Amino acid sequence: MTESDPQVWERLRQGDHQALGELFDRHADAVYAFAFRRTASWTAAEEVVQATFVTVWRKFQRRPPGPLASPSARAYLLVVAGNECRTVARASTRFRRLVERLPEVAPGPDHATDVARRLDDERQMSAVRRAVAKLPRHERETLELVIWAGLTQTEAAEALGVSVGTVKARLHRTRRRFPDLLSQVALLEELS
Repeated sequence: MTESDPQVWERLRQGDHQALGELFDRHADAVYAFAFRRTASWTAAEEVVQATFVTVWRKFQRRPPGPLASPSARAYLLVVAGNECRTVARASTRFRRLVERLPEVAPGPDHATDVARRLDDERQMSAVRRAVAKLPRHERETLELVIWAGLTQTEAAEALGVSVGTVKARLHRTRRRFPDLLSQVALLEELS
């Protein structure tokens, strides 16, 4: 049987931090939607949700409010969220005024291309990592040392404590299993 909000509220008044988690699970979506409508910003709404529940926790730690009079804590949480929305708006206004006071600076280079390239690299590397993760550990370690770290087969053999022939055999099996894998890895190396 699920506890009612007044019961969870009472546990929170007694210092049970898990009770705050239960209130969060029940009402965070409502607080988030409320904050988005007040701020018109998903990012600001996320900040408001976090600040709301931190503020509630602090209030309950310092001086707990009385018992919850209504069947739901949502109204109380939305009042706190409204205050946090105002705090976020004030901070945004202060930041905007600060930026307006800064001296004019010539625009810097456009980093959009670099950011897009980095995201593409991360996406490709994730795909390669998923493929490499399918290899047995000893083959994966060999591939990482020889192909990614650039060790010679002899150096990899010494590092792994195996013969050079074993390193060669492991690389050969990897090439047979994943014919595209090594070309993808080489392509990523060129991009780095």
